[in-house]
Amino acid sequence: MFSSARKAVDAYAQVGVETGVASADPHKLILMLYDGALAAICAARLAINRSEIPAKGAAISKAIAIVDGGLKASLDVEAGGALAEQLADLYDYMLNRLLAANLRNDTALLDEVAHLLDELRSAWAQIGQRTAATNASEASTK
Repeated sequence: MFSSARKAVDAYAQVGVETGVASADPHKLILMLYDGALAAICAARLAINRSEIPAKGAAISKAIAIVDGGLKASLDVEAGGALAEQLADLYDYMLNRLLAANLRNDTALLDEVAHLLDELRSAWAQIGQRTAATNASEASTK
């Protein structure tokens, strides 16, 4: 009974995510990647605390996929230059820390990566707010 209800909730959540992705601009998509990685790390931390090893592995694998296949893959080193290279190095560091957290069941390593991702997410969100304000200001002067 509860299994089918859980499946319905999961399906509803997936539709919400897909709708958000379909309607998001590129800036918002990066924010969604940060949010997804942070949620996966939170799930991994909970799984470690509950000794749920398969769930921990799945959650950390999801975080790794988001950081590597989403955030790092979206970098344009040619356009971003040294900053993009430094971000790529930081993402590589995070990937190594996530792998170590998985091997050692170490929540402190998860917390370290979550803190780094949260700092980057906050900076990215501020860039979006400034860009939106600048665009609105330019539109009102035309």
